[in-house]
Amino acid sequence: MISAPEVVELVLAEAARLGGADETIVLVTERSTTALRWAGNSMTTNGDSFGRDTTVVSIRRSGDEAFVGSVQSSEVDPTAITALVAASQRAAASAPAARDAAPPLAATTVPPDWDGPIPTTGADVFGSVATSLARGFSGTDTLYGFARHELDTTFVATSNGLRRRYTQPTGTVEINAKRDGASAWAGVSSPDFVDVPTDSMLADLSTRLDWARRPIELPAGRYETLMPPSTVADIMIYLTWSMDGRGAQEGRTALSAPGGTRVGERLTDLGLNLYSDPGASGLECAPFVTATSSSERSSVFDNGMDVGRVDWIRDGAVNALAYPRAAAAEFDVPVTVAADNLLMTGGDASLADMVAATERGLLLTTLWYIREVDPTVLLLTGLTRDGVYLIEDGEVTGEVNNFRFNESPLDLLRRASQAGVSEVTLPREWGDWATRAAMPSLRIPDFHMSSVSQAR
Repeated sequence: MISAPEVVELVLAEAARLGGADETIVLVTERSTTALRWAGNSMTTNGDSFGRDTTVVSIRRSGDEAFVGSVQSSEVDPTAITALVAASQRAAASAPAARDAAPPLAATTVPPDWDGPIPTTGADVFGSVATSLARGFSGTDTLYGFARHELDTTFVATSNGLRRRYTQPTGTVEINAKRDGASAWAGVSSPDFVDVPTDSMLADLSTRLDWARRPIELPAGRYETLMPPSTVADIMIYLTWSMDGRGAQEGRTALSAPGGTRVGERLTDLGLNLYSDPGASGLECAPFVTATSSSERSSVFDNGMDVGRVDWIRDGAVNALAYPRAAAAEFDVPVTVAADNLLMTGGDASLADMVAATERGLLLTTLWYIREVDPTVLLLTGLTRDGVYLIEDGEVTGEVNNFRFNESPLDLLRRASQAGVSEVTLPREWGDWATRAAMPSLRIPDFHMSSVSQAR
């Protein structure tokens, strides 16, 4: 298997030889993955894998119009490059004009590590996690779950001379504990598996299963509810996925307003900031665009463009929407592209403090199967899962039944009455796509549990 930089140069040379494109962009991602699984208090499977994805983006230009063909392959045989490039150029030849067309980006200097070794991972990264789990397997709870660590090294290059490289570490641990028909979930993200708090995760799960010894049936309705960071992450991630500028400008989203957008509208007096930042400590991610296809939030024409911090909500007000270069030019606004993480500031109270200050309410742990119901108000529906608990006079007194909920992230921010300490967290629903997050707990005075769910 030839190296990724060699693949880049072969693709660009083949694109020039075939001559079916005015510009070529190539993205090569080398992926090293290791995984560990357990079930019924026993390790079941583990293994390492290596792979490569190569995407060729061919661009034909005619006056102010551009036509794009993007084709991806996981083939590692260099003899397949000719067919891949040809397929991309054929796709560009038959494509309609691209709405996100933008001028080519300028050439860059070659990164000093361009030809350097590509880092890999292996099962030894799970050493401390496996040791803690082994102790947990001898306990009273039955444990299920998995851990994953991945190193993705991405190379971006263009026929215009742009060259970028970045290695993205991604790691997660998810544990599900069961006892007497009750279930609880905990998850964390970690880029390097240093100091993963497996023991405290197991202790927290055991506490929740203790709470579940007293089952309580509650009807649907509106309840004061504490949302821990993981649940807040799931809701806020969906909000930012919906914050595209074009959709808002064209009146198609919940961020639309008569004659424009809701930028500047205040959502909360809690002074919260919701932002993405490639340099956020512990949640670092690629500081440039890596787009294998275009969407309303990113564009293949922007591949390799610098990405910085964006405050989507600043001091409680909508501050920015996502605009790739073409949309920014069309609507005469700054270029704004999201980094692959999401953070929200919070307050000073811990979740335990917030529980102690609750006279009567619900404590969520995770959300599940979140789907959009009405994009015009960003109304979401979903299920609670693996533990909803009743709080009475500052203490958790039992586990209640699961619910289906109907809520909008915008409305939750409008009604939130308290934000706790912001901490790194793993979203349960979107953790496969959005691993890097830091969120506070939120107190919602009237969270809408729309119906009782029979799910266990």
